[in-house]
Amino acid sequence: MGLGDKAKNKGEELVGKAKATVGDATDNPDLEAEGRMQEADADVKQAGEDVKDAGDDVADALRSASAATKFDKDTLG
Repeated sequence: MGLGDKAKNKGEELVGKAKATVGDATDNPDLEAEGRMQEADADVKQAGEDVKDAGDDVADALRSASAATKFDKDTLG
């Protein structure tokens, strides 16, 4: 995941948190709910990006392991 995606997700999370806090402080349940939904949406996006990163890490590890077990035909004689 790119740094831009992380920053965007974090920004969205913080805006949602701020909306929820303001909604709670002003006794505005609609704004509070909107903020909580925005915060949750950002968390879900971040979790999806984390899963993609983990998949990339596994693929890289498998490629490295595969390359380490290959023999160069020159070393076989």
